[in-house]
Amino acid sequence: MKTTFISKENNTAKFSMEITAEEFESAVNSVYRQQKSRFAVDGFRKGKAPRSIIEKRYGEGIFYEDAINNLFQMNYPQAVSELELNVIDSPVVDFSELKKGEPFTMTIEVACYPEIEVKDYKGVEINKVNLDVTDDDVENAIKSLARRNSRMVTVEDRPAQDGDMVLIDYEGWANGEQFEGGTAERYPLKLGSNTFIPGFEEQLVGVSTGEEKDVVVTFPEDYHEKSLAGAEATFKCKLHEIKYEEMPEIDDEFVKDVSEFDTLDELKASEREKLEKQNKETAEQTMKNSAIEKVYEANDIDIPDVMVETEVDSMMSEFDQQLRSQGMDMDSYLKYMGENSDAFKEQLKDDAFKRVKTRMIVRAIADQEGFEVSEEEIDAELASMAQQYDLEADSLKEMLGQENINMISGDLRIKKAIDYIYDNAVIKED
Repeated sequence: MKTTFISKENNTAKFSMEITAEEFESAVNSVYRQQKSRFAVDGFRKGKAPRSIIEKRYGEGIFYEDAINNLFQMNYPQAVSELELNVIDSPVVDFSELKKGEPFTMTIEVACYPEIEVKDYKGVEINKVNLDVTDDDVENAIKSLARRNSRMVTVEDRPAQDGDMVLIDYEGWANGEQFEGGTAERYPLKLGSNTFIPGFEEQLVGVSTGEEKDVVVTFPEDYHEKSLAGAEATFKCKLHEIKYEEMPEIDDEFVKDVSEFDTLDELKASEREKLEKQNKETAEQTMKNSAIEKVYEANDIDIPDVMVETEVDSMMSEFDQQLRSQGMDMDSYLKYMGENSDAFKEQLKDDAFKRVKTRMIVRAIADQEGFEVSEEEIDAELASMAQQYDLEADSLKEMLGQENINMISGDLRIKKAIDYIYDNAVIKED
């Protein structure tokens, strides 16, 4: 095979692959050997008919399509590598006329990763971010720890109050009919959480265990289910159980039970140290994002549509995975929201464009500065990941495989570029 570069315009490369007559004949013969068992020809046992007989009956080009596909799949990656093209989409292929015993040419056009030169990424001005830790922050952290060690206590001697967790059955009725999705049994609901339609939870305050209550509400005008938007509905409810959260007393004994410390003061000092570390990391990340945003705004880049479309598909896939982890899928979500897939994708396009452009800018800076990632840096990252998952580093390396390790290397290279932008930024005090 001979590869010939033709042109590259607007991030689209054009080149040809010339297949010799011998290569074409060999590929056709290979397909014949693989497929001859499919053909039943009179006078021959199945799979024993000569190629010439099969071609005479079914046409000379019976094996051409698969032969061409095989030749393309075998030679295209080699051609892309030889021409040093960084392709980002499936190629469009045209063929010269195919004749038995003659060479032919594949002419290929394919979108390539844009070659960009990033400007103004050194010395960007950003504002200093300070996140102080207050006494209230520490108190809230201690309360959160106490909440994680609270217990739910069943209420027998009073009706439901704001903040209680109740277990209810409900049936939703609107316009004299039950509506889809408006029925549940033994549903757990925290009163005051504002997770239900406005006005619903408040009407359960004062209801006792075993009692029934008709809750009348009006759906919001912008409710996702258009048939219910602005409609008045009645939910026939039955309250099965009331529980409240019993918080432990926050004292030295509590501290001994839930931590390695002996006193409340020691625990507070530890929580303050943790919060200060978290705030420092958050402030630094906020400033890094601000620096990247400044570089983003300073550079206009022609983004191929296919890259944005690929990113939208990736975002859709990520969201679908999140939904599945919550017991839902994309189709159900779109139906619930009253949308279709195309409209939802359109909403993602701006964010997808920003993701792609930002990634291209940072990657280009890494190229311009010549950043590389050493084996030692990759091993250190793998060791850190292995520690998080309680695995041996060698075991994790084997599980990930080279492709994922290459992605980790790419991420480390991007991190170097982001750190470089931040380290060279001018940080202004307010």
